[in-house]
Amino acid sequence: MTDTARTARAGVPERPTLDGIEERWARRWQEEGTYAFDREKATVAGRGSTAGTPRRHGRGDDVYAIDTPPPTVSGELHMGHVFSYTHTDTVARFQRMRGRNVFYPMGWDDNGLPTERRVQNVHGVSCDPSLPYDPAWQPPDAPVTEARRREPTPISRRNFVELCERLTAADEQIFEALWRRLGLSVDWSLTYTTIGRTARATSQRMFLRNLARGEAYQAQAPTLWDVGFGTAVAQAELEDRERPGAYHRLRFTGPDGREVLIDTTRPELLPACVALVCHPDDERYADLVGTTVRTPVFGVGVPVRAHPLADPGKGTGVAMVCTFGDLTDVTWWRDLDLATRVVIGRDGRLLAEPPAGVPDGPYAALSGQSVNAARRAVVEQLRDAGDLVGEPREITHPVKFYERGDRPLEIVSTRQWYLRNGGRDAGLRAELLARGDELRWVPEHMAHRYAHWVGGLTGDWLVSRQRFFGVPVPVWYRLDAFGEPDHANPLTPDEASLPVDPSAEPPPGYDESRRGVPGGFVGDPDVLDTWATSSLTPQIVGGWETDPELFDRIFPMDLRPQGQEIIRTWLFGTVVRAHLEHGVLPWRDAVLSGWILDPDRKKMSKSKGNVVTPMALLEQHGSDAVRYWAANGRPGMDLAFDPAQIRVGRRLATKLLNASKFALGLGAADALRTPATTPLDTALLAELSTVVATATAAFDGYDHTAALQATEAFFWRFCDDYIELVKERAYGTGPGADSARAALATALSVQLRLFAPVLPYVTEEVWSWWRYGSVHRAPWPTTYEVGRAITGTGDPALLRLAGNALGQVRRAKSERKLSMRAEVPLAEALGPAGLLDQLTLVADDVRAAGRITTLDLLPDRAPELVIASAF
Repeated sequence: MTDTARTARAGVPERPTLDGIEERWARRWQEEGTYAFDREKATVAGRGSTAGTPRRHGRGDDVYAIDTPPPTVSGELHMGHVFSYTHTDTVARFQRMRGRNVFYPMGWDDNGLPTERRVQNVHGVSCDPSLPYDPAWQPPDAPVTEARRREPTPISRRNFVELCERLTAADEQIFEALWRRLGLSVDWSLTYTTIGRTARATSQRMFLRNLARGEAYQAQAPTLWDVGFGTAVAQAELEDRERPGAYHRLRFTGPDGREVLIDTTRPELLPACVALVCHPDDERYADLVGTTVRTPVFGVGVPVRAHPLADPGKGTGVAMVCTFGDLTDVTWWRDLDLATRVVIGRDGRLLAEPPAGVPDGPYAALSGQSVNAARRAVVEQLRDAGDLVGEPREITHPVKFYERGDRPLEIVSTRQWYLRNGGRDAGLRAELLARGDELRWVPEHMAHRYAHWVGGLTGDWLVSRQRFFGVPVPVWYRLDAFGEPDHANPLTPDEASLPVDPSAEPPPGYDESRRGVPGGFVGDPDVLDTWATSSLTPQIVGGWETDPELFDRIFPMDLRPQGQEIIRTWLFGTVVRAHLEHGVLPWRDAVLSGWILDPDRKKMSKSKGNVVTPMALLEQHGSDAVRYWAANGRPGMDLAFDPAQIRVGRRLATKLLNASKFALGLGAADALRTPATTPLDTALLAELSTVVATATAAFDGYDHTAALQATEAFFWRFCDDYIELVKERAYGTGPGADSARAALATALSVQLRLFAPVLPYVTEEVWSWWRYGSVHRAPWPTTYEVGRAITGTGDPALLRLAGNALGQVRRAKSERKLSMRAEVPLAEALGPAGLLDQLTLVADDVRAAGRITTLDLLPDRAPELVIASAF
């Protein structure tokens, strides 16, 4: 790493400006390695244990490692990204100035459905794995027409994946340019992607180890299915959306012709009905339990069973169980060991043939129909049969969607890969809940969200996806003599051969000629869920199993910053993987971001169309100004997007330039490390010492907002009061002038470092005028450092007292519409005697700053300080 101390002092410019400093300093930081992680200086030592459990990995406390959230590269960065990533950057900068060797990488999350959808929309293509690879194929010019998107061009899987890689590479360059402009102090040599070779190998290696330990397994089971994307989705990826629907009351026929009424919002699933369920304590249906009733229209006999999940107060109190209408149906089906009658296929349409036991005649009207068309057909059949009681009653109800999808989920039976996560293992669940208790949560209440999620899991983590641009599931299957795969005994690669693509490479001991033939093999066609790879970001960037020296230096990491909405996915998934493989938490602290709100206090989202993109704001106001706005939001707290606050940040940066130029023009640069001796100067530094303590404690607690507020409040007192009070003295000679310049030098040096985590560009610019090296490699200020610049003791109250007195004189001039340079022939100071005794210590500075000829002190004439000016 280049030694930034070699950077020469630039000298104070004639006309300081914020224009152009981002480009200049971003380039300089990169050239000089200002933010590079120095792995040679990182020690490996025992860090102790967590909750009494020894860790397999130990590392020295000199390293501070951040598990950076890799943004999804499938669109534009927005102000929410700027908000949260600025917060993380303030932590990195603070820790670096505290002397820590900061490991701060940047990643791009570029695999999965978002990228596929972006490629489909941009280029008007779709993936057809049955097509052969065409090495000469070139994508159409983008953007394509809407008609082209509706009728996309099918291309081979390999061509599709190459197109995904090409588009994400271009997107990543745009993202990196914005992050550099924002001033993130990332070590760009540590950049990684979740689809890169390292990530694929890491993800597959971890999966194979999970498989070997029995933590990964395959099962044919009811699966939440997005019919639009054609893939399974996991519990963590669900969201409820309010949608219009209707209750239909259906008439079933019980023993002796008894009428049994049920309410359902999905009459199209009537041919999939396998039971009716009531609550065990519901006396209305007690005599029906154990009997058989017949379905309307189809006349299929189904049992009546009791189950505690049935709600006596919902509808008629008895529910129709279908395989599968919703997650409750799945629970009833499992608990009651019911039959299976699947009618909806992976394409979201009703299957061509009815399930066993369902007559062909009435089903023919539903065969191949969409869900909505089948619903209309069944309702007409019910109406014709006289088994629809009354008319459908319109309602609005929550419907489950894949968080990135636009069609309601169905539940179909598929073979999928799962990873144990405590959903069906009480012991593992307890261990993962204990991991949540070990973690330091900022803010603390976010821990409840983790505990609520883990405690409410109903199944293991479904990690396979029926998509194309992702990390392939690294297994093959032998084919028997009939060409059927042996799923129970998968073939696996050696770890040294990773990454592998089973759809393009044969397993060990086979060649391509035996692919897909009886007695040969077939590759698993699925890819791993993007979270199954993203949950390994510490291992991917840390060189797990490929760079053990680096991994031992940075793992477990210190900080996981992230959004609160992905506690259940990214955070929990990372905890699961580290717990199963390493037996530790992957990091010590988790800091959660709040939401960005629009001016109407509504959450910004692309779907609402109220998202603000940041580049224009960075160019208009400057990066420091935008960072200032972001830093005014604490972890876990929402912040409204406010252009006025950005303008305040711009004024602050401008004032910092101008005030620094003025102080250095008084000779402060040559007075650094000399002591302040006069009461006003020592008062300033005494107050600054408390600010340093406050800001340091705030940053240690991940409260960058409190640190900024304390620093900013002091800075404005420094500018508006202190500089005005001492500039006449500082212009002179002698001990008083020397003391003023010494205080200015210490105050400026300390304040630049206090502001540096939030305002990196302007502080670096000013630092370069009179100091060597980078302010971002300078040591964080300490109360000891400030105390050494004080002769005797300082009283912060003196600065506030002098500022109050000067302020009253200024107001008097303003009320008379006089210039601040107007002379005041006589001013009288009234107040308690003790207070006026204090005022005498700074009276010379007050007289000089207020241009007061005579200042008379009149003790005990007023209960508080009053300055009466005579003109």
